[in-house]
Amino acid sequence: MTAKNSANQNEIAGADSLLKPLGQTLKAPAIRHGNASLELACGLVEEVIRNFGEVRLRVFGTSMVPSVQPGDVVLIQRAMLEEILPGEIAVFLRMGRLFVHRVADRKVTSNAGGDKELFLITRGDRQRDNDSPVSSSELVGRVISIEREHRNIKVAPNRAIRLTARMLQSSDRVTSLYLLLATCSRTIFLRRAKCPV
Repeated sequence: MTAKNSANQNEIAGADSLLKPLGQTLKAPAIRHGNASLELACGLVEEVIRNFGEVRLRVFGTSMVPSVQPGDVVLIQRAMLEEILPGEIAVFLRMGRLFVHRVADRKVTSNAGGDKELFLITRGDRQRDNDSPVSSSELVGRVISIEREHRNIKVAPNRAIRLTARMLQSSDRVTSLYLLLATCSRTIFLRRAKCPV
């Protein structure tokens, strides 16, 4: 099989996996690699950000589609809870997993001692419900850039992104179809853009 045919087979295999229900696609890597290694990797990311200030990661989840798509690379920068505003994308570590979700609001609560504590209210663009509040101990940083197919994508959503996200909230199948179409259109566009050799 030639390299070109092999690449086409990989594209087809990737497209077929998008048609599976999203839950099956997302659970496979965690089961294959084990939860301990996933937790170790997430802890390592947190440590790199705390020590060096930023890290680039490839995203595999679908909760932020269409703003952040599986395979996108995000640049995460260390940030304090007080620095992150609604509309920005926060990265937090919870139950051994990293989450990349948009900040919907900020909330100040008082504890039993009368001290006030700030929390972030986050939600994936494709999700209907907010996550439980994010504390400063869970916060890793914020996304400052998104790279897709060697292009920078805006972090702040525009009207079209918000409308698309609302449509994708309806079902996982609609999201799978959207991702399949997005992958196919990028593949077709890239083939046309290549210079003949």
